[in-house]
Amino acid sequence: MIRTVFLAALTSLSALLASAEMEHRELYHDPDIYSAWPAIARADNGDLVLSFIRTEQHMSPDGAVTLMRSTDNGHTWSAPVDAVDTPIDDREGGLTVASDGELLLHVRSVFWKAETYDALGPEAYPRPWLEKWMDEVEQPNYLAAAAWDGSHVYSSEDHGITWEHIGWGPDSIHGGITLPDGSIMIAAYRELRDSIKVYHATDARSEWRHIHTQDSANPSLRFGEPHIAQIPSGRIVIMMRATGRPYDDRRLDLYLWQIYSDDNGRTWSPAIPTPMLGFPPHLLVLSDGRLLCTYGRRAAPFGQRAMISEDGITWNPASEIILRDDAPNHDLGYPVSIETKPGEILTFYYQKPAWNPDNKHDHTTAIYQTRWTLPE
Repeated sequence: MIRTVFLAALTSLSALLASAEMEHRELYHDPDIYSAWPAIARADNGDLVLSFIRTEQHMSPDGAVTLMRSTDNGHTWSAPVDAVDTPIDDREGGLTVASDGELLLHVRSVFWKAETYDALGPEAYPRPWLEKWMDEVEQPNYLAAAAWDGSHVYSSEDHGITWEHIGWGPDSIHGGITLPDGSIMIAAYRELRDSIKVYHATDARSEWRHIHTQDSANPSLRFGEPHIAQIPSGRIVIMMRATGRPYDDRRLDLYLWQIYSDDNGRTWSPAIPTPMLGFPPHLLVLSDGRLLCTYGRRAAPFGQRAMISEDGITWNPASEIILRDDAPNHDLGYPVSIETKPGEILTFYYQKPAWNPDNKHDHTTAIYQTRWTLPE
């Protein structure tokens, strides 16, 4: 009897999730460009600001951080404009809204070396592409920018229209949070190969103080690409991507892991595995106080997923929401979400428009938006 009721409940839940309205839309696609890794924020004037990366290929040395803007909750969007484009490879572009409305852009600039490309085999990229990039990174203007390698913070006081470099800072793939006292907390991962670091600052121009390091809890996994949120109870939650060690992003045990703090970041829980298979995570505190996590699934069926928690640490795998399951392969994900009105979500992500089985080096991708309603 109990089993029958449970199965009936699961069937009803699955039907409910399947009935949730989904409206998919391609926001940006250039067949000559690899576009990926979005971040989203609502500026202090109400505009939605979407950042993503435009580059020649995933590992090419020429990336730029690009912004698009919507003044009507994602129904229409401006043309893409590069916000940060230094001589080296600018990638990632996390967004944080400070307590006074200042908009922060976290950028990782990478100085590639010719020997890195020379070591890649033909299974990665065609040799002519690698030789082209080896030549690019040996050009005088590229070599002169070597000292720019690292993580930077840019500031905008006009809602993301113009940007000023304000210094070095921790990387953040999706952005940080502003605490009730106006200070900023960020989860970063670029400094350590297999672990994440948590930083706190009074404001964007003050010293970034390292407050916690979270090592991998499993010798076969590496932690990275975290995101952070604070729910109404005051609990701070950090969700982390787990990747196989040695590097493997195809294993079927690559669930998200999380830590949390109930004392404003002074102490943290041990790392806890979740039932969410995929990565990387993005956390959004909903208007009703619940916590939404969106993530990409790189195991068939490929696509974008979401799950909701009442307390920020308990997740029910039976309630996983399938946003997309039609991606042609595993090159996808990094979904980020924002609530446009109670119960209505916009989720942004990247994936390939279509798979060309005759061209294994077709690396072009597109930025998509899905508008959907939370299941009741």
